[in-house]
Amino acid sequence: MTRPVTVGLNGTRASDAAADWGAHEAALRGCPLRLVSAWEWQPYSHAPLTGTETSEQWARRLPGEAAARLAQRYPHLVIEADQLTGPPPEMLCRAASGAELLALGTAGLGALKGFVLGSVAMATIAHAHRPVVLVRPDPAAPGPVADGAGEKAPVVAGVDLGPTTENVLRFAFEAAAVRSADVEIQYCWNPPVGYVQGIGGDLRWRADIAAEGMSMVRSLIAPWAEQYPRVAVEVCSEIGSPARHLVDAGAHASLVAVGRRTNLYWPHEPRIGHVTHAVLHHSPTPVAVIPQD
Repeated sequence: MTRPVTVGLNGTRASDAAADWGAHEAALRGCPLRLVSAWEWQPYSHAPLTGTETSEQWARRLPGEAAARLAQRYPHLVIEADQLTGPPPEMLCRAASGAELLALGTAGLGALKGFVLGSVAMATIAHAHRPVVLVRPDPAAPGPVADGAGEKAPVVAGVDLGPTTENVLRFAFEAAAVRSADVEIQYCWNPPVGYVQGIGGDLRWRADIAAEGMSMVRSLIAPWAEQYPRVAVEVCSEIGSPARHLVDAGAHASLVAVGRRTNLYWPHEPRIGHVTHAVLHHSPTPVAVIPQD
């Protein structure tokens, strides 16, 4: 059975952008689209505003309305709309478990401040066992994201040669293939404080470690490049802040893919990681967080 692209909705403009991105992604991948909203009963701390529609009815209506809107734009796309009952992060993680990926919307705070990630999005990213994509609404356009906006731009993959690298590369090459785009591999690191002394030693160390890093990255991408011969690959090996390099690369990318490691010592207390956390908050393009197996 083909896994769907799943989108979590909450009625915001960012959520609408995620729905449009998810529909286009599903069309590219040739798979169904599933739209879900999660509702959890909460006791009122004050009297609710007068009206005929309850929050549960609103949550139930949300996916259906989004499905009807997207069906007009993608008449051949199979679209399913569901309202889930339970804690939103738990329900979204459950929905993601059977999906190719889960798309969520995130709101912007401005070019300098970045983006705000709500507690639901953060908890879902930290616990989901499938890729989660954070989508930003286009600040220059009042409506949904345009179809294929930036589609030919490269897919950027941030790798650290750790346990998430293989999954990040798999996702990046698959995403680039359906877009007929290139893959840009970003391998970045910060030199340890006091590792070397003297200008000459520092320059030699930088050259040696850059060459070693490029060699290791190229060996890792070789099987994926062979599997996707039409996807051109560029490898960038940089010294400096990995998050800053990935955010800068995201300015000319269609998608940025980063990994999330599993905490081996406290597996029930997952963490997003400081680099992924920074990229999520500041990358101007959609960010896919790929969990470790």
